[in-house]
Amino acid sequence: MIYGAQLVDDENDENIYYPFASKIEWEIAQWAKLRGSSSTAFTDLLSIDGVGERLGLSFKNANELNKLIDHELPTGQPKFKREQVIVAGEAFDVYYCDIIECVKSLYGDPDFARFLTFAPERHYADDDETVRLFHDMHTGKWWWETQKKLDELHPGGTIVPIIISSDKTQVTMFRNKTAYPVYLTIGNIPKELCCKPSSSSHILLAYLPTTRLEHITNKASRRRAIANLYHACLRRVLGPLKSAGSDGISMCSGDGVRHHCHPLFASFVGDYPEQLLTTGVKFGECPKCDVEAKDTGSNTTPFHLRKLSAVLDALAAFDDRNLAFVRACAAAGIKPIIHPFWEDLPFTNIFRAITPDVLHQLYQGLIKHLLGWLSAACGAAEIDAHCRRLPPNHHVRLFTKGITCLSRTLHSLDEALDLFHTNKDIFIQLGIRNNFNLPKLHAARHYHLMIMLFGTTDNYNTEYTERLHIDLAKDAYRATNHQDEFLQMTRWLERKEKVLRHQKYVGWCLAVMTKHPTAKAVSIQKLVEDYGATHFREALACYIVCKSRGDHTVPLRDRELDHLAGDIYFPFHHLPVFHKIKWCSIDTDGLTKGHVTLDSVHAKPQQKLGSHLIHRRSDTVFVSLGEDSVTNDLKGFSVGQVRVIFSLPPKSLQLLFPPTVNIPPHLTYIEWFTPFPSAPDRNNGLSSIHLLPRHLSSDRLASIVPVGDIVRSIHLIPKFGDSAPREWTSETVLEDCNTFWVNSYIDRHTFSIFR
Repeated sequence: MIYGAQLVDDENDENIYYPFASKIEWEIAQWAKLRGSSSTAFTDLLSIDGVGERLGLSFKNANELNKLIDHELPTGQPKFKREQVIVAGEAFDVYYCDIIECVKSLYGDPDFARFLTFAPERHYADDDETVRLFHDMHTGKWWWETQKKLDELHPGGTIVPIIISSDKTQVTMFRNKTAYPVYLTIGNIPKELCCKPSSSSHILLAYLPTTRLEHITNKASRRRAIANLYHACLRRVLGPLKSAGSDGISMCSGDGVRHHCHPLFASFVGDYPEQLLTTGVKFGECPKCDVEAKDTGSNTTPFHLRKLSAVLDALAAFDDRNLAFVRACAAAGIKPIIHPFWEDLPFTNIFRAITPDVLHQLYQGLIKHLLGWLSAACGAAEIDAHCRRLPPNHHVRLFTKGITCLSRTLHSLDEALDLFHTNKDIFIQLGIRNNFNLPKLHAARHYHLMIMLFGTTDNYNTEYTERLHIDLAKDAYRATNHQDEFLQMTRWLERKEKVLRHQKYVGWCLAVMTKHPTAKAVSIQKLVEDYGATHFREALACYIVCKSRGDHTVPLRDRELDHLAGDIYFPFHHLPVFHKIKWCSIDTDGLTKGHVTLDSVHAKPQQKLGSHLIHRRSDTVFVSLGEDSVTNDLKGFSVGQVRVIFSLPPKSLQLLFPPTVNIPPHLTYIEWFTPFPSAPDRNNGLSSIHLLPRHLSSDRLASIVPVGDIVRSIHLIPKFGDSAPREWTSETVLEDCNTFWVNSYIDRHTFSIFR
């Protein structure tokens, strides 16, 4: 049923805020549930004499508002229920939603209707179809392979890949109170939507028990009991997937089309401890393959995915003879888990389903380790000094206090990993490491296969669910009185979901959009003084001379150009100036609202705030020098520093140029660096460039360049020498330093250009 039809009756069809009496009543309710303080504080506010009457509110306290939300606002997700799970004779509460209803809610959401994928696809980068492309989950091999198996049993069935994530999180600062949320999403939803918490593409599926079982004194028995409790709870929560996955169920997508769907457990997203808990593998070992713990630091030791059949045979040995079961599990390489939740789920191989964890394995794992090793080798103060003095760039986050206190293709991925392993022994030679037997390092060897199976790693990133902890665990806990908190948390979340759904409906009814101007008039003198465009007049005059000549193929000599440029008169004193260039994604499918900024370049003037001087920002760019330039030949490109982004006044164009000449609407004033060297440095693989000597003629030092000739931003790393000069700063380093390395590792696109 359409949301609006569930709300409006004949008496209230003019009130888009119904069941709220007015706009102000809706906005107050919205604030109270999404931004406000506690229910007690909200009730105290409304109890102030005259507040409710003057605002014209139909509710007098938080309880009356809750009743209005509970009984009048429709819900889009199933309600939570509390059940008990018995493990080792003890009962534990688990709060969860019906997983089938959750899947139907996501699959049938009208907001996702245009974007859902229903079948696997093969995408290629070339016309000969020899180079596969992997991005969303439906382009991976898992969906293809599983669809073939399913079609043998149920031809024409639609796979709904189930992606589950679990992660225990602390919800208080001091009392060590934890919550154990389990999240659900489906692989039919594109990753561009899943990566945005505001899209509501993830559902809180369950809260698992957080008990530590401290009454069990034997540590091994306690760990085993905790593992069995975890699997017993998830077996209860995910149990309906067994019959639904095998036999299929009828589901309706948001556009009203009905499909025969098979919800299949596809991937598990979690950090290393969660991966071990899920698979039953011992600490220090790989949860996916049979490589031994002592070989996890090797990049050449052969490995194979753990054999699911052997593990299932061991699990089937569970009976009253406990010792035989323990021995069978040990021989299969897992802990003795009693009926793990994945044991009888159709088309499920848990060792395949464990996906890369970019957040914990790379960002907070390998990179954190690497920074520690580099700090030990070079000194933390020197590492921080370098990082504080890097020039700004769209793709770089600057750490003004340093970083030591902070916790291209698949072939290129393998090459980069091999390069690290080839050079890693330097840390052993320096006495910083004894070995590299780190499960997080070994996990990188599985990335290639996992991307081929399930698409790129942003389909299953724990960073998404880490963000959900704030809204669905921590904020929910803070809204309770800390007594029987999970019952209160689930009710609070149900009300919040209803308010957010109503907010989306009201926004759809209003459909308001705004626009903001971006340009202003700046004098040429200010361009020189505040923007640092020293040769702006000369460069613009040369640009006018060259463009006015049209298609002349014989270039002017420097002396001729300077002579003609000296006769140019500007019919203006001020120019419209822009402070930023943005490259935005063109979303032909409408996956995102508005634009997603992929890259940006800033050209801001210096300013004075009282006695404080805010330095100018003039970003560096990668510029195409001609229409025939190709990105695999650096001779057709150069690096420059953008000082000014501007337009010529329309009335001046007919005075400056012949009518047959087309002038781009947006231009830049750029100061040049030296051309790229014939080969990069043999030690670090980076290209070295320099600022052009100041004694050169102005037309060689700087040029007017159309914005369309700028390919992208480029990030430069100063050549600091033995130590970073402490007087340099991030804001002024492009002026202070003369020689730079071109940072080819800033992102995948730059990496592919400079390879």
